[in-house]
Amino acid sequence: MKALYTASVTSVGGRNGRVESSDGALRVSLAAPPALGGKGEGSNPEQLFAAAYAACFAGAMDYIAHQQKLSTGEIAIASQVAIGPDDTGAFTLGVSLEIAAPNLTQTETEELVAQADRACPYSRAIRGNIEVTLTARGGRAG
Repeated sequence: MKALYTASVTSVGGRNGRVESSDGALRVSLAAPPALGGKGEGSNPEQLFAAAYAACFAGAMDYIAHQQKLSTGEIAIASQVAIGPDDTGAFTLGVSLEIAAPNLTQTETEELVAQADRACPYSRAIRGNIEVTLTARGGRAG
């Protein structure tokens, strides 16, 4: 792979620590959520993954829409990342993305979401490893 950009982030202290990017643009205190025995007084890896995946997926949609000369309107993605044990007792993730493209029809949105799912590096990285539910919502009748 020829890297176009490389992010550099350091994590110290795990779920009850902090993360910081090398350029200082990202500085986040971490705390396990109450559901996992923590106090919830900070962000957590699932929130960070949910944010990153949603942003990346929207970027893939924007990129493809631009190539196809589609006007999507402002794409909005509600992202949920769940964590829990699998059949072996190891932890696994589940993801749900609810995607809205207000200027596209339902069919156009579904087609764009399918194309973005094939192109998005996060989707490609996790395909076959965790369950992902994609829900498309077009905003324009037609």
